[in-house]
Amino acid sequence: MLFLTESDVLELFPMQAALGCVEASFKAQDGGGAMNRSRQRIFLPGVSLHYMAAALPGDHLLGMKIYTVSRGAMRFLVLLYESERGELLAMIEADQMGRIRTGAASGVATRYLSRESASTAGVIGAGRQARTQLHAVSLVRRLKSARVFSRDEGRRVRFAREMSERLGMEIEPDASAEAVAGFGDILITATNAQEPVVFADWLKPGVHINAIGANVPAHRELDDRTLRRASLIAVDSAVQCRIEAGDLIRGFAREPERWETVTEMWEIIVGHKPGRQSPEDITIFKSTGMALWDVAAAGVVYRRARELGRGREIQLTDELR
Repeated sequence: MLFLTESDVLELFPMQAALGCVEASFKAQDGGGAMNRSRQRIFLPGVSLHYMAAALPGDHLLGMKIYTVSRGAMRFLVLLYESERGELLAMIEADQMGRIRTGAASGVATRYLSRESASTAGVIGAGRQARTQLHAVSLVRRLKSARVFSRDEGRRVRFAREMSERLGMEIEPDASAEAVAGFGDILITATNAQEPVVFADWLKPGVHINAIGANVPAHRELDDRTLRRASLIAVDSAVQCRIEAGDLIRGFAREPERWETVTEMWEIIVGHKPGRQSPEDITIFKSTGMALWDVAAAGVVYRRARELGRGREIQLTDELR
């Protein structure tokens, strides 16, 4: 078994590779070529445990992500197995991998749902996920500029400076969520908000929204009218969104039949369902995060580690094997 650290992941899993493997994992869902199990959670005083599992039989892989949240600290691991003999291939520290694969999923959605001419992005939130979100979007659309809003002035200024240098583009901090929401052809929301941070009146026609925060039922980032204005709402997993996606759970509470209008992203990618129909359409990708992406990502990281001789070998006893 290989043990791979966060620094290994950063070297072995560039965003371009993440975009490819996440898109492939979406396509694998066509015809039942992949299996995904929604996140389960255990809450105790001061700590919570979260776990989710998936299988990619075509790649001979299956595995799970498990992590704890405790007093602001989050500790992530992915266990990757070979699917024919059940051999444990790798244990991977997965904080960075999770950020990258989540960003890549929004990048894939942006490729399929945003206007090809999209050249500006707004980002609401300046935390751990927002950076990889913008990075992925910048690889699928030729962005000229971006703006970022965070309630914390210092965080939005740092985000703008660091990401401008990293992506080689102009990124400006803004003190107004409304201004940022109305600026971009693409809007990214990556917050822990409990109440909406985006309102329909702020949005210009044709915007594509990647809403990746609010993965607990009580939280939301988008108001009801934003959901109504959208011509298309795509999700990563409809089953998991019914459990976790506060935006949709609360937004559809009085109209539960609207769940039937939601499309899973893989259906658009493989051509079973239409995507954007008009340059004026407002489209939404609501993401809660899938174990399927973790297994696909872990497969890429593991294979690359073997090629380059990275990671630490841990010998398991025959009894454990």
